[in-house]
Formats: sequence, structure tokens, C-alpha cells
Amino acid sequence: MAQLYLRDPVASVVRPLKKLKDFRKISLKPGESKTVTFTIDKAKLAFYNAKLEWQAEPGKFNLMVGSASDDIRLEGALELLP
Repeated sequence: MAQLYLRDPVASVVRPLKKLKDFRKISLKPGESKTVTFTIDKAKLAFYNAKLEWQAEPGKFNLMVGSASDDIRLEGALELLP
């Protein structure tokens, strides 16, 4: 299983350190590899702010991919522009 986690380190409200946003269940034979693609759109970056409005705040986001939240194998970042 490949799981995508996102973190918004500077949101206007406290956000989780890792939030599961997508996953793919795949089967691999020994020694086999596959490419897994995740699409990250504005909706995946959105949350309820202090006024209970659903919004995505501009800024940097941390991306983490792994087989579980305690088995992160790939990390990266992206920036949502205003």
C-alpha cells in the first residue's frame, strides 16, 4: 500500500503533523516495482479555518509517502500560491 500524507506547518489553526490524504492499494511480486501517482489539488490542501470556512491557505506544505504513517519512505514539499 502507498499512502500520501500532507502537513501544513504554518496554518492559521493547529493542523495534524501527518494527515492521510490519499492511498493506493497495489500488489507487488518479489523484486517488482511500480510507479504510483497521486494528484494533489486544492481540495486536498483545504481545511476548516477558525471561522469554520472550508479553505486552502497559500503557503508551503510537506508531502510524505510511505506504506504507513510510521514508515515514510519519500518526502518532499510544494507551495500553494495565492
